[in-house]
Amino acid sequence: MSETAQSPQNFQSAASEAMGRSFGSFGYRSFVLMSLTVVYTFNFIDRILISVVSVPIINEFELSQFQFGLLSGIGFALFYTLLGIPIANLSERVSRKLIIGICVILWSLATVLCGFTTGFVTLLLARMLVGVGEAGCTPPANSMISDYYAPRARPTALGIYAMGVTAGGVLAQVFGGVILDYFTWREAFIFVGAPGILIGIIFLLAVKEPPRGYSDPEGTVKVERASFRDALKEIVSKRTFWIMSAGATIAAFSGYALTGLQPQHVVFTHGYTPAQTALMFMAPVGLAGTLGAFLGGFLTEKASRRSATAATWVPGFAFLICAPLYASAFLVPGSTLMLILLMVASVLQYFYLGAQYNIAQAVVSVRVRATSVAILLFIVNLIGYGVGPPALGIVADLTSSGWINANGLTGQITASCSLTDSSLSQELIAACRDARAYGVKWACVTATGLFLFAGLFFLTSGRTFVRDIQALK
Repeated sequence: MSETAQSPQNFQSAASEAMGRSFGSFGYRSFVLMSLTVVYTFNFIDRILISVVSVPIINEFELSQFQFGLLSGIGFALFYTLLGIPIANLSERVSRKLIIGICVILWSLATVLCGFTTGFVTLLLARMLVGVGEAGCTPPANSMISDYYAPRARPTALGIYAMGVTAGGVLAQVFGGVILDYFTWREAFIFVGAPGILIGIIFLLAVKEPPRGYSDPEGTVKVERASFRDALKEIVSKRTFWIMSAGATIAAFSGYALTGLQPQHVVFTHGYTPAQTALMFMAPVGLAGTLGAFLGGFLTEKASRRSATAATWVPGFAFLICAPLYASAFLVPGSTLMLILLMVASVLQYFYLGAQYNIAQAVVSVRVRATSVAILLFIVNLIGYGVGPPALGIVADLTSSGWINANGLTGQITASCSLTDSSLSQELIAACRDARAYGVKWACVTATGLFLFAGLFFLTSGRTFVRDIQALK
């Protein structure tokens, strides 16, 4: 036998090294992945809860849809976005688990403070503090996952992590809905925020920091950690990154607006209470979205064995299909058919969650992965999360005002009327509900149409995806 011949075992080992290796035992890295997913889940529970209790807050503080959009949008997203990049750049140099653990504790405390606010301004300030804490979650978490898992396993791992988005939405609906049956929206913030403090402490004690670049394929060039200027220079050169980011931003613009508007549509149009809406409608829709986040990652991994651009076309086609389904859900008269359409559309909508992170990291070198994700999140959150809810809130306010004018009620009620206003007659309260319902419905339909553009951008990013990856070699 020649000296260059290899046994099947040695060949298998060499092939594994060439494709990269995962860090730690299967059991431990699964524990770390689950821990990060739990953290991400609470991240979204705390940010989404305000949408679950939207109607009681709107009624108590007599808010317009635009004002509520500020609370659920830019009020949270401003500091969340602005701090994301410097925190991500810091995570290229210091312990990522330390950043995550401290930030979990901070945003949980801020969520508790939301329950003690006295009006629009104080609630807005508390929401800003939640954004400060949550800025330190996703960039370092994605970087850790990339070091724990070899490239071939990352799509599924990132898909599981991305399930925290929809799982957090489901649990926010369940916890918020149950609490609203017995307490007020203030207790909802306190009871939901407090457990996160304990989770942050446990995370700090139980999770290990992996070696950077450990799971990259053998032969991957090891370079010094990049400065922010160098990282930005590399990312600017990646056309795929920017095209995909446009699609992800449009998806977030619509998705985050719908998160706040959908519960109101059920309450105002179909007559359910906020608690019933959370448990009977939004929780099932959130579960469907959770399935979509996992299914998107799973299908992308399977399709990637035959198509190098699967990460771009799987979510792209999903968006094109979900848009008309979503729009139909807000136009049908029956609540049962509405729920079915919302669930199917939600599965397809969330196919992109893992893909956006996978693409953002795949087209750059190991030294700038966290910064790449942070820049993606900067764009997605500042424009999508920050502007989406208030922009579509304006659409809702304008269409509500149009309904009020068309029905000769100008001067009697406004687009910011409250269903609990004791100074209004029963007829005017009913008119207020109808005006709110009309505005929210058409804002939702407008939002769903934008998913068509998100799909087109993801499909277009596939034209340069392979070329940008090959440029790293």
